[in-house]
Amino acid sequence: MTGQDHPTGAVQMDTDRPHPARMYDWYLGGKDNYPVDEAMGKQMLALDPRVPVMARVNRAFMHRATRWLAENGVRQFLDIGTGIPTEPNLHQIAQGVAPDARVVYCDNDPIVLAHAAALLRSTPEGVTEYLQADVRDPAGIVEGARKILDFDRPIALSLVALLHFISDEDGAHELVDRLLSELPSGSYLMMTHATADFTPEESAAATEKLRAAGVTLALRSRDEFSRFYDGLDLVEPGVSIVHEWHPELGEPVPGQDDGVIPGYGAVGRKR
Repeated sequence: MTGQDHPTGAVQMDTDRPHPARMYDWYLGGKDNYPVDEAMGKQMLALDPRVPVMARVNRAFMHRATRWLAENGVRQFLDIGTGIPTEPNLHQIAQGVAPDARVVYCDNDPIVLAHAAALLRSTPEGVTEYLQADVRDPAGIVEGARKILDFDRPIALSLVALLHFISDEDGAHELVDRLLSELPSGSYLMMTHATADFTPEESAAATEKLRAAGVTLALRSRDEFSRFYDGLDLVEPGVSIVHEWHPELGEPVPGQDDGVIPGYGAVGRKR
């Protein structure tokens, strides 16, 4: 199930409708997107011109949370919904703190597969691998990850900016529960999630535009997001606005304080 097992040319890319990972890449100024992604991205910017700031704030949270986890002894990471690589990526942060850290990336976007070679660059002591799989297939993800990670030792499960693309009807909570059930005590869940709590009208319009283009957007309230952490011990300061979670662990994102960032982030420990 590693990235090398899937020749890039054998995977078909859907360029007829926007893809969240490619839109995210466009927001960040990347080149791995198509006109359909740019067109939808521009529609989102018309609703809220701060969307690129939100994208960068999510990446910055991932950096800070990964750094906190590595500094607190976590040496294994399972990152689902990896997205198109940006520098630095999760493995670079983790292995910068702990060179022997083991990281497994997982995504279903063929463009991410095309970048697998870049993702797989690792420290001599560490391990970095890539699985081509969908979060809706937790059994397949766990099966592949077991070849690389030791499931008898704590693992940090990263679901950054992912679950708001999976509705309750599609089993978002069941997917998280299934993945966590495979992880040992002392493992962690790190997540960010977009919300309509602060911008209800713009969020409703964005949801409709994306739905019309075939993209699910399941924005959740603070309480709904917190449900993913039921039974876990939240790391202080608990569920927070994304850029307010341990800001001392990283540099601020330009523009993050120019209004509310409509998203939550948290890290929780499995008992």
